[in-house]
Amino acid sequence: ALPILEESNNRLSAEEKAAGWELLFDGQSTDKWRSARGEAFPTQGWVVEGGWLKHLDKAGGGDIVTKNRYEEFEFSWEWVVAPGANSGVKYFVVPERGTSIGHEYQVIDDGAHADALRGAKYQTAAFYDVFPPAEDKTLQPVGDFNRSRIVVRGNQAQHWLNGDLVNEYELGSEETLAAVQKSKFRNTDGFGTRVSGHILLQDHSDEVWYRNLKVRDLSH
Repeated sequence: ALPILEESNNRLSAEEKAAGWELLFDGQSTDKWRSARGEAFPTQGWVVEGGWLKHLDKAGGGDIVTKNRYEEFEFSWEWVVAPGANSGVKYFVVPERGTSIGHEYQVIDDGAHADALRGAKYQTAAFYDVFPPAEDKTLQPVGDFNRSRIVVRGNQAQHWLNGDLVNEYELGSEETLAAVQKSKFRNTDGFGTRVSGHILLQDHSDEVWYRNLKVRDLSH
């Protein structure tokens, strides 16, 4: 069973409001999100259940993205994956590329999904297929919730997991662009550099839950 929803979930504190945070999901409405392939929210696949934004197992619906774009930002969220499940949070998703390609913070069952078993670059908090997370990361057991954060400030990109910085890279650097060249994104224009794009929650056909989705613009 998922954790009981406390009253503090899917809300902004006075401090968060003062710091410029925006709530992207209030536990009920999906109006800050739309299909990655259209202007409306999917009519299948994604549901609101007990204060969570949930993707149902093998139910279709496709990826969903924020209606707004972000370039320098901080995005925080909590998530749960079902046993053996795979999902992901992407950023710098640029519709002009014609697909849902972006830098992906991997969200997955590290111990059971075939993709994760390929290696660290495909496990939770990886910059998918580019940089692995710290080996000593703290990951909650499948069925429990994890807290994650993506921070892009200047050309520094960070992946946080359960309060710890577990992955950091420099956008546009020689090291990052060299790592991209070894990935499946090698032929994607601008990949590895900072762009203004949408934040995306992935439909990988599996069961996954998201809540406390919050963002703040750091470009000011």
